[in-house]
Parts: sequence; structure tokens; C-alpha cells
Amino acid sequence: MLFGDRFPFRYMVDDYGLKYYAAFVGCSAESEASFETITFLSGKVDELSLGSVLTIESSDGRIAQTIVENSKAGSAKILKMDSLQSTTAKDVEAGASYLGAMEKNLEVLKEALK
Repeated sequence: MLFGDRFPFRYMVDDYGLKYYAAFVGCSAESEASFETITFLSGKVDELSLGSVLTIESSDGRIAQTIVENSKAGSAKILKMDSLQSTTAKDVEAGASYLGAMEKNLEVLKEALK
């Protein structure tokens, strides 16, 4: 899996033995990826024939979009996973739950790992 964003899912990939690449380590405060990082990740999209690039729910998606645009095919989907970092009390009052978010993440992962 490839994240064109911050990467708050390290425990998940370690627990399930998933290989990943990410624009930033963990929940880095950085907001711009280097040219080298974009080039590397775009190359990984091509090398691994990835059909998707992942982001987190609060992302504007610019880094992921740049990665996709710089890959040879330029057609990978951008999918969002919910890290729960931006869940508010209002969201919880409206029915948002940890289990619900993880079930949605599972569906995203199923698509990303095809």
C-alpha cells in the first residue's frame, strides 16, 4: 500500500504484515513532500502496478494527486482512510463510532489491496 500523506497506521501494517510506502513518517507535521519523495513514490506506483494511492480523511489530497499524475499510467484512484484524528464530538453525536470507521477502512483496504 502507498500513502501519499501522513501515515498514522504503522501499528496496523506491522500487526498484519503489510508492506507500505508513505510520503511522511507517522503523523509528521510536514505539509510538503520533497521532489525526491514524490519521484520515489510515483515510481513505486509504476513498479508495483498499484491501482490506488491512499490518504487520510483530513487531507486535501494534493500530494497523492501529484504522485498519481507523475506515475506513468496516471490513473490510480485516490482512496481515503479514516485515522479518527479529525472526529469531533458532533460527529459522535451524529453516530460516528470507532467500529464504524474501522469497517469503512476495511472496505478501503480491500480495494487498495486488489
